[in-house]
Order: sequence, then C-alpha cells, then structure tokens
Amino acid sequence: MNFKEKNRQINKEAKITVGLYVFFFIWWFAFAYGLGLRDISEYTYILGFPAWFFYSCILGYVVISALLAFVVKKYFKDIDFDDNNGEDKNNG
Repeated sequence: MNFKEKNRQINKEAKITVGLYVFFFIWWFAFAYGLGLRDISEYTYILGFPAWFFYSCILGYVVISALLAFVVKKYFKDIDFDDNNGEDKNNG
C-alpha cells in the first residue's frame, strides 16, 4: 500500500470514527434529555432504570458497540506503518 492509499484509508477511517461518535452523542443526548426532562412522577422504568437512562446509557452502549464492531470489520484495514517502501528519509 503506497502513501496515497494509506492516507486515503486513514482519512476514511477518521471520518467514519467522527461520524459514529456524533451519532452516539446525538443518540445519548436525545434520549437523556428528551425523556429525562419530564417530571419524575411521569418516568417509566425498564429493568429498574428510568427509561431515559436505559435508552441513552445502556441500550446506546450496546447499539454503538455492535455498530463499531461491524464498521471495524467491514471498513477498517490493517495498515503497516513500519513499511515505508524504501522512502526512509531519516537514515540515521
């Protein structure tokens, strides 16, 4: 893999990572503040947790973990940073 291909792959992986982080933050924020701003007497509970906490923190973690595992297997590549294809500019 030459320098341009490595750079393109690194940029693609960075964009995917930032996109997934933004998705997770929006998910967390929407559920935490969307459901969490109600009066406490109106809360519903799932497995003993308030629904806003369950959806934002517990289910959100499971969803983002599965999504990350899929994306890493599908789109990320192992890049050898030690292989500089004879372009060693720092010989010594």
